[in-house]
Amino acid sequence: MKGVILAGGTGSRLLPLTLVTNKHLLPVFDQPMIHYPIRCLLMAGIDEILVVTGGEHAGDFLRLLKNGKHLGIRHLEYAYQEGSGGIADALKLAQDFADGEKICVILGDNIIEKNVKPAAAAFREQKAGAKILLKRVPDPQRFGVAQLEGDRITRIIEKPKQPASDLAVTGIYFYDNEVFDICQTLKPSARGELEITDVNNEYLRRGTLTHDILDGWWTDAGTFESLFRASTLVHQTGANH
Repeated sequence: MKGVILAGGTGSRLLPLTLVTNKHLLPVFDQPMIHYPIRCLLMAGIDEILVVTGGEHAGDFLRLLKNGKHLGIRHLEYAYQEGSGGIADALKLAQDFADGEKICVILGDNIIEKNVKPAAAAFREQKAGAKILLKRVPDPQRFGVAQLEGDRITRIIEKPKQPASDLAVTGIYFYDNEVFDICQTLKPSARGELEITDVNNEYLRRGTLTHDILDGWWTDAGTFESLFRASTLVHQTGANH
């Protein structure tokens, strides 16, 4: 299984900091933000990684990460996303890199306390389909939200005004190679982007979507408030245990 870190976007919610670099290179406590998803993948036994980025500061990733060997990455590649077409649009750039293998996709501003080793191991054994990781949160309207009947997901709604549950879909996804065919069929949402929620709902429709509940804390770091929270949590407990 290979790893894909999606680290594009404009970082507009973190202006003026993002005038000088990509938001995924900003510090979270004592490390650049991008180091945390890299560590998450490595701890799950995934050491072939693609970083998808974009914008005018894309070259900063090469200066920081170089070939990744000093971090324990066996093989590191980069891809450049033109514009901001959404998460699923960025994911399409990983097709050649995946080369038919399963992938673990992580949004570059997602940081977790524990690790995804159990989920990765389970997905390696899963014959086909996708696996998503859920987490109970106090503000589910900020995220894609999973609605469950018993232990089965019935639907996923992107940023609902009245969430049906407090189970947010975290920015960590496992996909088989069918994901690229699904991405090609997507239509832009009302905000003009190809939504990862539509990808997950297609797997749900096919009956091949599984899920786990993520252990430990989880946060994004795409706003000043969440960036501060992420730094505080990492300082208090560390990350990627």
